[in-house]
Amino acid sequence: MITIIDYAINNLRSVEKAFQSLGVDVLATDAPEKIRQAEKIVLPGVGAFANAMTNLKAKNLDGIIREKVEAGTPLLGLCLGLQLLFSESEEFGRHLGFNFIPGKVVRLPAGLKVPHIGWNQLHMKRPDPLLKGIEEGSFVYFVHSYYAAPQSQEDVLATSEYGIEFPAIANHGKVWATQFHPEKSQQVGLQILKNFAEI
Repeated sequence: MITIIDYAINNLRSVEKAFQSLGVDVLATDAPEKIRQAEKIVLPGVGAFANAMTNLKAKNLDGIIREKVEAGTPLLGLCLGLQLLFSESEEFGRHLGFNFIPGKVVRLPAGLKVPHIGWNQLHMKRPDPLLKGIEEGSFVYFVHSYYAAPQSQEDVLATSEYGIEFPAIANHGKVWATQFHPEKSQQVGLQILKNFAEI
């Protein structure tokens, strides 16, 4: 069973439907006891970093997520969910994240139209089970104004480009994350979700 964290800020219904279309058992919930039983966790998200962390803490879900990750439960962050997994964000001030992937979230460079919305290519940096069946140059769908800058390039599975090269897929231990929306990225995105379900 894959458990999608419901923290009243995210696009969890489209993510839930994407997994269901693959025949994957999935549950969207904010119930701590259900999350503690999760075999895998998905942290989706749209919106602002600080609001997301506030909502997670208000529902007492941040500690449970930490417990699960420390116990080795695989976790997949999507879009804002990726950013929350990093150490901190500079969006509207300095805000602390989960620090599962060392590094910070910074704004796309001045002069670029933000948010970055649209289809961009993936450029693979190293092999990983999450990338099974994904070809170099595959297109995925982005909506974001900030991007993650990891401390170690070893945590980058794939990059994309929008004025600069930025991490599109990150991984540290049993934590994976995509800056793009797999649930909106057609067959490429569905393959990534399928791969996570099979990890």
